[in-house]
Amino acid sequence: MNVPTDLLRDPLVYRLAAAGQSADAIICLGPIPYVARCLDDVGYPADQRWVFPVVKAASAAGLAAAPRFPMLARFTAVMLTVYFCLAVGAHVRARDLRLNFAAASSLLLFYAALAATGPRPAERPGPRAERR
Repeated sequence: MNVPTDLLRDPLVYRLAAAGQSADAIICLGPIPYVARCLDDVGYPADQRWVFPVVKAASAAGLAAAPRFPMLARFTAVMLTVYFCLAVGAHVRARDLRLNFAAASSLLLFYAALAATGPRPAERPGPRAERR
């Protein structure tokens, strides 16, 4: 038994990540001033920021599907890895190497680990015992 891998494959971790992405989608709706400042810092155009709540809500749905659709959840983790690679790159390009860079880097590592391991496959019920 490999405890770190088992933990990463736990559907609860995917549900928690989905909750985090849902919360992030909500705070990106406005966006709240902190998020707007972060996007300003990396030079992301204000007229294109509508994409963030959409992407984050879709990723929350994909992660939440882990128990039933493990391949969708793994694909979502792969796409979030790409997303956070782009976010880290944007922070590096803007020389914004503060807290937001650290957060994006941490989430990059987290989603890369989820993508590498994938969720535990859904357990399929075995054949029913015959009644006598």
